[in-house]
Amino acid sequence: MQIIAGARRLTAALVMLCLILPQTLWAQEAIDESPNEFAMVGDLLVARPIGLVMVVGGAATWLVSLPFTLLSGHAGEAADTLIAGPVETTFMRCLGCRNTGYTDKDIEWAREVKAREEAAAAAKQEAAAASDS
Repeated sequence: MQIIAGARRLTAALVMLCLILPQTLWAQEAIDESPNEFAMVGDLLVARPIGLVMVVGGAATWLVSLPFTLLSGHAGEAADTLIAGPVETTFMRCLGCRNTGYTDKDIEWAREVKAREEAAAAAKQEAAAASDS
């Protein structure tokens, strides 16, 4: 009797989770691409390993289906779906971000650092020139 009650509770919890999950997925569209540290750690420890497994599994599936896709002329489409898609989501997005592709944040940050270094070097040169005079 206790097993049946436990199974009912587990079933009810799974049904509630399944009903809540789509709501959280729709809410993710409103989130900006400035992930916090928890999103980055979760992405690093959970999503990236799963993505790596998907890349390997997709490559194996593509290889097994290759004779059939070559006959139908859709080997490139199969490779895009089974290999390129997981590779993009695993390796071509910032840590914790949801959208694939590179962002310009790193480029902008590097430009700011370079501009600060150049300004500091110019200030040192001016100070050296003023002390020589």
